[in-house]
Amino acid sequence: MKRGSQQAEESCATECARDTVQAILTMENVVKSICPPPRRCTPEMGETPLPEALNSKDTMKQSRWKSKGCARLEEQRPHYIATAFEEGKPDVGTDRVVKAARSVYSVMIERNPGMIRDRKHHLKTYRQCCSGKELVDWLMKQNECLQSRSQAVGMWQVLVDEGILVHVKHELNFQDKDTQFYRFQDSECGPNHTTNEKDSEDELQEGLSLLSQLGPDALLTMILRKCPSQRSAEDLEVIYEELLHVKAAAHLSTSVRKELAAVLVFESHAKAGTVCECDSFAEGLVTTLHEGEDFGQLALLNDAPRAATIILREDNCHFLRVDKQDFIRILKDVEANTVRLQEHGKTVLVLEKSSDWAEQGGAGSNSKYTVMSGTPEKILEHLLETIKLDSNGNDAIDPCVSDFLLTHKVFMPSSQLCEALQHQYPAMHGDEGVFMPLNHQCTYQAELSEGSDQEKASYVLTAKQKVVKLVGQWVVLYGLLLKEDPIALNFLENQQFDWFSNCEEPVGRIQPIRAQDKMLYEIYRPDNKPLTLMLPVNTSVQDVMSAIVKPGGDHILVKMNSAGERAQLKLDATAVYTALGLNEKLFICTSSQVEQLMPLKEQQGPERATTDTLEQMSSKDIANELTNYDWELFTAMHEVELVYYVFGRHKFSGVITANLERFVRRFNEVQHWVVTELCLCEDLVKRAILLKKFIKIAAVLKEQKNLNSFFAVMFGLSNSAVHRLYKTWEDPSRNHRAYRLAVAKLSPPYIPFMPLLLKDMTFINDGNPNYVEKLVNFEKLRMIAKTVKIVRGCRSQPYVPSSPQRGLADRMFLEGPTNRISTYSDNGLPLRNPSNIRHYIQNLKVIDNQRKLTQLSRTTEC
Repeated sequence: MKRGSQQAEESCATECARDTVQAILTMENVVKSICPPPRRCTPEMGETPLPEALNSKDTMKQSRWKSKGCARLEEQRPHYIATAFEEGKPDVGTDRVVKAARSVYSVMIERNPGMIRDRKHHLKTYRQCCSGKELVDWLMKQNECLQSRSQAVGMWQVLVDEGILVHVKHELNFQDKDTQFYRFQDSECGPNHTTNEKDSEDELQEGLSLLSQLGPDALLTMILRKCPSQRSAEDLEVIYEELLHVKAAAHLSTSVRKELAAVLVFESHAKAGTVCECDSFAEGLVTTLHEGEDFGQLALLNDAPRAATIILREDNCHFLRVDKQDFIRILKDVEANTVRLQEHGKTVLVLEKSSDWAEQGGAGSNSKYTVMSGTPEKILEHLLETIKLDSNGNDAIDPCVSDFLLTHKVFMPSSQLCEALQHQYPAMHGDEGVFMPLNHQCTYQAELSEGSDQEKASYVLTAKQKVVKLVGQWVVLYGLLLKEDPIALNFLENQQFDWFSNCEEPVGRIQPIRAQDKMLYEIYRPDNKPLTLMLPVNTSVQDVMSAIVKPGGDHILVKMNSAGERAQLKLDATAVYTALGLNEKLFICTSSQVEQLMPLKEQQGPERATTDTLEQMSSKDIANELTNYDWELFTAMHEVELVYYVFGRHKFSGVITANLERFVRRFNEVQHWVVTELCLCEDLVKRAILLKKFIKIAAVLKEQKNLNSFFAVMFGLSNSAVHRLYKTWEDPSRNHRAYRLAVAKLSPPYIPFMPLLLKDMTFINDGNPNYVEKLVNFEKLRMIAKTVKIVRGCRSQPYVPSSPQRGLADRMFLEGPTNRISTYSDNGLPLRNPSNIRHYIQNLKVIDNQRKLTQLSRTTEC
């Protein structure tokens, strides 16, 4: 999916904020703070390295295919998926891990001197060791952020992998058991020379933070090294979650992924040039494999020799392997559990039977079968059948129904859905019912050939209740947004029911942007003089131009960013003003004047830092206002905007994604605010204090569960321009796996890291077709809806502004007078007023031109 392109827009979706998209897909430098790359390999001649945030093609250990040859068929020929689990670990250096281990060991023997002692087991004595269960128990007490014992196991596994913590029998996998004993290596964990208790506690927390970042990778690798028969249910869940983000498994169904999790085998090769799969071959490069890609599938399916020989291109390549017998068994299981419904000789619905159907589609699913694909009408018909009614007609609705409703516009526009709902609503003779046809003909007449009149009436009543319940759920999910859909609104208003009686208008300071809202458009001429006019949000480029210039000329509408990059907007593009990126402006000019356009002075960002102003505001107050403002932006956005955004807004008539674009644009604004302030601060001492303040702000944001601004600040601190100034700074948010593990345990309300959610949805969309054999790929839409529901879950509880609980942030807030350098007197205290802080936070001025930021960095600190 192309993002932030400066070429002519292919769709309205690509008119979204350039920087918004870059934050999701093109952060080649700053993404290292979340998912650091393994050791890099040089791309093939002519290859263009792709952004790591979306496609880690340039970061994967690669394999090389030689050309086709003949060889005998190997009976146990495996199927491979290229992975980067081991090499995906942050390259933090063994010395930092050793330092962390030393801090942990020192605190352990100081606070719990009896933990490390001689142990007896099966008549044998093990000197100076402790059990795996005791180590996990101790770690859980020291780190309140750990939500599960498996997280603690991963942290200890890091030390086992480094040879710092050693099993008494030299086993490689750490085990959370009373009967498994471990020792710290004396050579690695010598005495820790800390001067006081505070320093010791700080070093411990720093060490635990590092281990918690590395733990998820170590845990996953440890689980994959286990024999498949020894994996627990929790182990299988960890592997399954990882497969959700592996390219080769993107198109697989939920049941297939679960079966794969039980049989995948980890395989590692240390040296480049190793022949992984050998067949006779002639010289010649066929292709280069990258992270998440697979090979060997066709050979297994066709029971034929391998078509190529795989030779490792670099050291330390890692794979997930599926053996032939398991691969064939899974394929047979899938076929055996698949039910195909046919009408007139054509398949119209494909269902998959599941042994654990309560989990399929979410908790509380009412069907033993999961919809895999089908025609829109048959999917709707099947889902209506799964709706169950209790005596009051209030039984919980199947999660698959909400998946269908959240994504229906992808495959079933409102007009088609409304017609299908009318068709599914039965009517007895002389009964008008609740649903009145949009035309004057009844579209459905219940035909029951058997049964008494009472049975027929009962059937009709139940069918009606199910349709009404589904429509009610549709209104609950979309709320007042349905009023912006003329067809849906007409359909609902023709019914004898007040569907919107329970829908409430937002009460926050920031109201949602609606398609028909009028806003002030500011458009510049080539001489940089502005033209202003009031137009609806979803006005097309054609209509904008008609309001400015006379028709028949060669005028065009162009957007330009602070770097002077220009893009002409297509005439049918809509809502282009709300889709502008950070520091982007609209210009009206003729085709011949495009190259003469220059960025405005205001697009270049500020020339002076606001360091003195920031000094007068406490870090807690700044973080509080950031969170308050973010929450208002977040709640103004409807979750279905994510679907429109990822699939392309131009594919959906009359919709906008302005609220989502505004929210993600805020992420870029905060990120560049951090970079701007640090690069504009010329005084070395003040810059060091400012860096510390941003770190404290990030700590508070994290405790407030504002993950969007937390990562924005951290990305800002990880920008290459800032790294040049502060090369010793390390980001505590090391990878996506650790983030997902932490978020899975969070309780609402919280603000998610929106760029990563959009990245996940883009991954699902790009890796799966919308249609399979001309049927709607409902399995894909269910995966999309699962991510969308995360947004709804985040907001399921009300947000109450409050100070964070005592924790890391409080330990960091030791801002005594001696640590503060200020050029302000007491007259500066009004800046600490909440309204002043709020005004500052909501009106950040930033430099987003990376070249300019780098130049400032070089000027500031050569």
